[in-house]
Amino acid sequence: MQENRGTHKDAYTLILEAIDSHIYTPGDRLVESDLAERFGVSRTPIREALQRLETQNLLTRDGRSLIVASLDHTQLSDLYVVRGELEGLAARLAARHATPEEVGVLRDMLDADHQLGSNPEALSRANRRFHKQIHLASHNRFLVQQLDLVHRSMALLATTSLSAEGRISGTLAEHAKIVEAIEAGDGDAAYAALRDHISKAYITRLKLDARAVESGQ
Repeated sequence: MQENRGTHKDAYTLILEAIDSHIYTPGDRLVESDLAERFGVSRTPIREALQRLETQNLLTRDGRSLIVASLDHTQLSDLYVVRGELEGLAARLAARHATPEEVGVLRDMLDADHQLGSNPEALSRANRRFHKQIHLASHNRFLVQQLDLVHRSMALLATTSLSAEGRISGTLAEHAKIVEAIEAGDGDAAYAALRDHISKAYITRLKLDARAVESGQ
């Protein structure tokens, strides 16, 4: 089915969003002609987008085919270590540099998230927006660029940790603690709160993966 969105977004963004929203999951084969038809763009920009995604290790080779990459246990650990440090730094800088308006946006996001109920996918999208807002509030473009790369790799996780029982309420409480520290201008507390948030998400991820192995998925 053609989505006919190529006039609004480039091929790279379209494919990346499809991976991020789990339309394509780790192990799925991506075919130029199929992607071109789906997104309503020519094969040349699709080919260039696939090459770019392969360079960024979001796609890998399986013979002559390109498939969505997956993260092994070590790669997952490395990703969360880097994410924790960079996210913590973003929160520390946001506590120093965020404008009252930016803090207000974070507060509004917290309120809106509580209205989403128990929808893991909707909350996952809201979670990404929340973290992106903190990145921007750091007012450090180089840090924002590095965090964008980290979050692209997070798209390789087939499920959201918010699907785990009790994780939604925990995440909302952790987000509130992060915003409180940023609003108070307490960089150390903001760093610690966000690092703790990422650590808990990682623990949840490990538990989900362990259950998947046990169930043979």
